Amino acid sequence: MNRVLIIAEAGVNHNGDIEIAKRLVDEAKNAGADIVKFQTFIPRKLASKHATMAEYQKVNLGIEESQEAMLEKLSLERKDYVELASYCKQLDILFLSTPFDLESVYFLDDLQDFWKIPSGEITNYPYLVEIAKTGKDVILSTGMSTMDEVRAAWDILNESGVGNVTLMHCTTEYPAPYKEVNLKAMQTLRDAFHCRVGYSDHTKGIEVPIAAVAMGAEVIEKHFTLDRAMEGPDHKASLEPHELKNMVDAIRNIESALGSGEKKPSNSELKNRDVVRKSIVAARNIKFGEKFTEENLTTKRPGNGINPMKWEDILGTKANRDYSEDELIEI
Repeated sequence: MNRVLIIAEAGVNHNGDIEIAKRLVDEAKNAGADIVKFQTFIPRKLASKHATMAEYQKVNLGIEESQEAMLEKLSLERKDYVELASYCKQLDILFLSTPFDLESVYFLDDLQDFWKIPSGEITNYPYLVEIAKTGKDVILSTGMSTMDEVRAAWDILNESGVGNVTLMHCTTEYPAPYKEVNLKAMQTLRDAFHCRVGYSDHTKGIEVPIAAVAMGAEVIEKHFTLDRAMEGPDHKASLEPHELKNMVDAIRNIESALGSGEKKPSNSELKNRDVVRKSIVAARNIKFGEKFTEENLTTKRPGNGINPMKWEDILGTKANRDYSEDELIEI
């Protein structure tokens, strides 16, 4: 794409309800996002019975249980993803879902044209290989990673037949503290891997993803929900629909403002140039044949006369006619 790709991350904010998932698709489309993204997993294949909840999940849910038990409440059936993909096609918004286990990779392969790999899978060798073997493009989040880990994943993907890889800087905390965002790391990734880069945001507001676009992000991902008061682990760190739209609109404005990088007057500036620039004019009445000096010349608006940058060329020459004060000098 020739513009910033905006991924509205619905994730598991459907709470296991296909109708809520469809409403999230509606809101992503209304906000102007390019993609609405979900998460596909088989709970028992994603987390062992010994895996505990993250601290933010315990806080947001107000309970403590196994990850598997939590995930069971947040999963959709296979047929639901097929239905969501079809619904997205009807609304002309791209469907995408992140797989969290190999069976989900194989299932989603027929439903989407590229992959979004989450930060937690960046060290999952067999998963990376199976994703890469599809030959599709990949957007890879790098939260919690060192440069060595990013390099290892990059090499595995490329050695296994992946398409193009976009690296996403990310801070994997919900919400992410501003002081730990480290946006400059996105530029470090671009410089090191010479690839497209983006930013997956978990901060509370919309300022950081907007700033990321100004810094060169080509992909932005942001969690959203229908209502932050809903029960679930990710709602509290998500945008509500009107906030998502505000973010998309702001990104489009910044994207437009970035321009081509060529330094030249814009079309809107040209009409103002003569109004605000200055020309060489007579500082007082000047007689025909009188030498132009710093005493009888000055610079004033408008700028449709001799450019003041020719000041030294004009000094010492003679007036070719009489001039009254403020008249544009001619040669």
